[in-house]
Amino acid sequence: MQSVRDIAEEIVGREGGYVNDPDDPGGATKFGVTIHTMRRLGLDLNRDGRVDARDVKQLSRAQAVDIFIEHYFERPRIGDLPEPLQATVFDMYVNAGGNAVRILQRLLVDMGYPVTVDGALGPQSIAATAKAMTAAPDHMIDAYGIARRNYYFRLADRRPASRKYARTRRGGKGGWIRRAEEFISDRYHLSDAAFNARVEAWD
Repeated sequence: MQSVRDIAEEIVGREGGYVNDPDDPGGATKFGVTIHTMRRLGLDLNRDGRVDARDVKQLSRAQAVDIFIEHYFERPRIGDLPEPLQATVFDMYVNAGGNAVRILQRLLVDMGYPVTVDGALGPQSIAATAKAMTAAPDHMIDAYGIARRNYYFRLADRRPASRKYARTRRGGKGGWIRRAEEFISDRYHLSDAAFNARVEAWD
């Protein structure tokens, strides 16, 4: 079984180094930690009295891992979910914050569990997830991963500037879709034809 730190290290590896893409609402980002997160946490690494892109550039990989474990795993109570689900929900929480939990809650509602879709893991959602995992242990991870993938597609449908994260310039699967499919069984990966059909309306 992977440790939480191992999972966090993998997330940092997926996120990559420093970027400041004007099409990314997260702004300046390094190892997946955004400038907004650093401001919220008061991480003035160069101690000049403000948190800006220079502080983001100074962030170390180890600091990013520690931030993810404390603020994106422990505080949101990801560790209270069934262990097989933790890696994918943790990864999505880093990528999309409380929407990671909303995706899970909507999935639970679709499965017939009466949970509130509020983006917070409380006793109700945690208990329902445990029941759903017991009822469908071979399907929950794939179902969540597919729901993640659909979330990315819908986001790109609504926001053309974000489509480059879902589809490469050459027309293949973009980083968002590949990231979701890392947690989905191969048999549920979209074929090239199915992917092209899904994004055809973007042209």
